[in-house]
Formats: sequence, C-alpha cells, structure tokens
Amino acid sequence: MKQFEFQDRIRAVRHFNRFFTRRIGVLHEGLLHSPFSLTESRVIYELANRRDPAVSDLVRELGLNPGYLSRILSGFERQGLVRKTRSIRDGRQRLLRLTPKGREAFDLINARSQEEVGEMLQNLSPGDQERLLEAMKTIETVFGQGLKYSEPFFLRPHQPGDMGWVAHRHGVLYAREYGWDARFEALVAGIVAEFIKNFDPALERCWIAEMNGEMVGSVFVVKAGPNTAKLRLLLVEPTARDLGLGSRLVRECIRFAKEKGYRTLTLWTNSVLTAAVHIYEKNGFTLVREEEHRSFGYDLVGQYWELRL
Repeated sequence: MKQFEFQDRIRAVRHFNRFFTRRIGVLHEGLLHSPFSLTESRVIYELANRRDPAVSDLVRELGLNPGYLSRILSGFERQGLVRKTRSIRDGRQRLLRLTPKGREAFDLINARSQEEVGEMLQNLSPGDQERLLEAMKTIETVFGQGLKYSEPFFLRPHQPGDMGWVAHRHGVLYAREYGWDARFEALVAGIVAEFIKNFDPALERCWIAEMNGEMVGSVFVVKAGPNTAKLRLLLVEPTARDLGLGSRLVRECIRFAKEKGYRTLTLWTNSVLTAAVHIYEKNGFTLVREEEHRSFGYDLVGQYWELRL
C-alpha cells in the first residue's frame, strides 16, 4: 500500500469518528442530558449489569487507567451512587455496588439512551436500518480481534475431537491440582458422551475457548427439565486464568439460558473449587444445598447452586 493511500485512510477514519461522536451526542457536556460524561456513564452501566464486580474487573473490562477509574468511583461515592465493600474471600479486593440512588441514575440514562436511539432509527427506512446494523456489525467484528483491551481469547461451538480434549484436560488438571483419581475423568467422559448422543442444538450448547491457537477452556449448558438448564464442566487452563475467561464462559451460559426461555440455571460443584465458586457467586448464583460425599479418593462437600433467570 502506498503511503499516501494509507494516510487517506487514516483521515477517513478520523472523519468518521468526528461525524459519529457528533451524531450520538458524545461531545455534549453531559451524556444524554445527564450530569455524567461518556466514561462515567459506561462505568455506571457496568455496575448496573454486573453482580458486585471488583475494581480490577472494571479496569480489565473498560481498559481504564486504575487511577482514573479510582477518581471516578470516589466521585460516585461522594454523590452516594456507589458503595464499596471488602471481599470476604479476598480482603485485598473491594467490591462495588450501585446504591438505590445510583440505580435511579442508571435507569434515567438507560431510558434516555433507548429513546434517543429509537428516534435515530425511526428516521431511517427499514432498508437503511438493516444497512446500518450490518455496517456496525462489520466494524465490531474487524476491530474486535485487534483492540488493545479486547479479550485475548475467543469462544466457539464444539467441533469433532473437542470432547476428548475436555475429558483429558479435566482428568489431568484435577489430578494435578486436587489429587483426584481417574474416576473423575471417567465421570467427565460419561457426561460429554451423553451430551453428544442426546445433543439438542435448539436448547443446549457447548463453548470452547481458544487463545493463540490453543484450547484453553470449556463450559456446557444442557437441558435438565422443561424450564431448567444445567451449567456443566466449567474449565479454564492455568495459562488462561486471571483473564476473566471463567466469568465470560459463565455469562455466555446465562445469556444462552435466558435467550432459550429457561427460568432456572443450576449447577453442581464441590466446595474445594473455590475459584469456580467465586465466579458463580459473582454472577448471581445462590447456594441452595450442600452434602458430604466421598468421591475421586477424597471426602468432599458437594454444592448445588441455582440462578433464577
């Protein structure tokens, strides 16, 4: 590509940025006629749509400088919009939650955003609306793989050969990290075999996470009853931990279950799996029952969790 052609493309992108920010009102003193800037409004949105996120979660999700985010959150605390609490599981972490006043602020911004976008779309013909949505999807797809703060992994549906990997990696990791014997791998192998034999693509799903060409995680949603789905076999490889992959996989399960009309999402785990338990709690699951059992060579405490959708 000749240099002048590349420079022309840079100018074209900058021109589009100026046009779009002006069109959606980002340059206004307060976004959507509110007292909040674009960044502040995005922070409020994340707090309203997450269950007690840690400050580090927002830093990773929004790609914000920790100091800048800290100043925003301090301002929200002074205004009575946000409450911070210390994590029971990790005293170094501060968890965030909107107060009733903060929830009111979100509801106002959300309602005005709905109205403004609705007005923009109403001025377009159905054909132009489709063209706009397709163009936006293209932009999101192209930039999504290369943004500085985009996720370093991607999720895909299962393919032939994946179930063997799921059983193998569960066996290896749980033996290495918890000392569980081969009976656990046998359990997982039975679950994935049953999934393939009875797979209902309309109501069930498997996600495989890949990073740098390697499989690094998995999770399943299977039908457990007329209105109930079950989350199964959440796995994150050590090389992909601390990247938010576990939470992302669980959120995909929740999104899918809601989309398919399930009313409850359940799961079974063991209390010793503290990292997974923390993810379930953070995403809204409630512990409903515990029972002691001896499995895989150890005395364990099984836990039943559920999420009302």
